[in-house]
This record gives sequence, structure tokens and C-alpha cells, in this order.
Amino acid sequence: MADRLTQLQDALDNQLTMMYAALNYIQTRQPYSDIPGQPNLAPDPAPIPTPDSVLAPQSAVSQLTNGDASQQQPNGPSQPSQQAVVEEPAADGRPRTPPPERPEVFNRAMREMAQGLVLQEQQIEYLINSLPGLGNSEESQVRRMRELEAELREVEAERARAEAEKERMVDMLGEVIGKVKRIP
Repeated sequence: MADRLTQLQDALDNQLTMMYAALNYIQTRQPYSDIPGQPNLAPDPAPIPTPDSVLAPQSAVSQLTNGDASQQQPNGPSQPSQQAVVEEPAADGRPRTPPPERPEVFNRAMREMAQGLVLQEQQIEYLINSLPGLGNSEESQVRRMRELEAELREVEAERARAEAEKERMVDMLGEVIGKVKRIP
């Protein structure tokens, strides 16, 4: 598990990514608004596909070919295929923007994005509040660092004693092994 500062940096990066995605979605997919007294020239949003409309052409094709997709009529299939529509770039070479969302779909997506941003912000606040040192004065932090340094020196001295003991035991074991006679 990463330390708290790394977790905080990751959470901030995630929030910035979420904000950028939300702004991009709002800019490209917001529905057109009506201006009172002006004609509505907005293109019609794409209809929301229903499960029946998606499955109907596929089942019609399978009925025409008896379920064998490899058989085709000489002039191509009689029903439109279910392949993804690839939008061609506009006349100036830039990619076309996607059509605007329906207002109810757009509002639902905005609500979900806002909830995600709020949850991410709460996670960031939790990580900030759990950072060590918050709520402690500089003097108490310096005192704690000195205590930890003294404890580290004690542990290091104990480790050095254990290392010397290990070396002494290895030497003693070498002497014992050297005194053992071989049996011919």
C-alpha cells in the first residue's frame, strides 16, 4: 500500500481527470436550449434505441438466411447491418462533434458526474486529515522527531550487538568444526 502522500497525489490526479472529462462532456454533449421567439434550428437528438429495435433487424436477417450468416443475397443483405456507424470528418477536416444528448439523459449524466466529484473530494479531505503532523505544533513535532532519533540509535546499537554476537558464534562454530577429527 502506498503512503498517504502518494494516495493523496493519486486522488488529486483522479479528481482532475474527472473534472476534465465532465467539462468535455458538457461542452460537447449539452442539449440545445430554446430561445423564446426564435425558431428552433437544433438538430433532432438521436432516438434512444430500444431492445426491440436493436434485435429486430438481426432476427430478420437470420430468418432470411435460415440462421446461416455466410449466405448472402447477390446484391447484399436485404436488411441494414448492425455495424457501428463511423462518422466522416467535416468538410474542414476536423472530426464532427457528437450529437447533443436528450435533456433527461444529459441531466442524469451531470448528476452522476457531480456525485463522483463530491465523493472524490471527500476522499481527498479524508487523506488530508489523516496526514501526520496536522493538529500538532512545530515544537511537538520536533520533540517527537528527537524521541524517534533516540529510539533509532538504541535499536541500531542493539542490532550492532546482535551482529557482533553472530560473528562470535560463527567463529566459535568454525573452531568446533575444525577440531572434529575425520574418521577414516
